[in-house]
Formats: sequence, structure tokens, C-alpha cells
Amino acid sequence: QVKVVESGGGSVQAGGSLRLSCHASASIFSTTAMGWYRQAPGKQREMVARITSGGATDYADSVKGRFTISKDDAESAAYLQMRRLKPEDTAVYYCLCTVRANGLGYDYWGSGTQVTVSS
Repeated sequence: QVKVVESGGGSVQAGGSLRLSCHASASIFSTTAMGWYRQAPGKQREMVARITSGGATDYADSVKGRFTISKDDAESAAYLQMRRLKPEDTAVYYCLCTVRANGLGYDYWGSGTQVTVSS
């Protein structure tokens, strides 16, 4: 079982910045990817950004140029630096850690951290 814990959410005015952190208890040798997803009220959960063990990144079009995902293998951590925040970025942000074991991939989610952007 892998424990995933997010932190760093909060309230900020439009144009501001926040940095989210995600720490996973998985070994770096088994973690294949980490990612950030978000879910706004009444909407489906959507991918925000993800990063593979090799460092390849992928972003939702809505956050490209504003958000940056990074990782720290030594800490088994991933980070999401969010800049120029907009009210539409308001959501619960979840961290996903994908682990490979016995040839299979397993997804582990954190419980989420609230980000609120006011206009």
C-alpha cells in the first residue's frame, strides 16, 4: 500500500501563486509517474500535469505556461508550482502516484487539497 499526501493548498487572489506538494511512501524505483489532477464542483476530475520517472512532463492546455510540475526522487515527492492563478483554477487538487509491481501498474490517490482563487 502506498500513502500519498498533498499539501500547500489555500486561498489566493487572481494573479497570485501557490505551490502544491505531494509526498508518496512508494520507493522511487517502483514509481513510474506522478501527477496532479483537479476536480471543481459539479465537474469531472481532470488531469492538470504529470511527470514520468524519466522526467517527461505533460500539461493540460488550460495551465500550460502557468503551472510547472517537478519531482524530487530523493524525497519521493512531486510539486506543482502554480502562477497567474485564475478563478477557474479553483478546485480540489489531487496527487496521483503510479507504481509498478509484478509487471502491473497501480494507482494511488491522495485525499486532495483545496485551492480557491478569488477574483
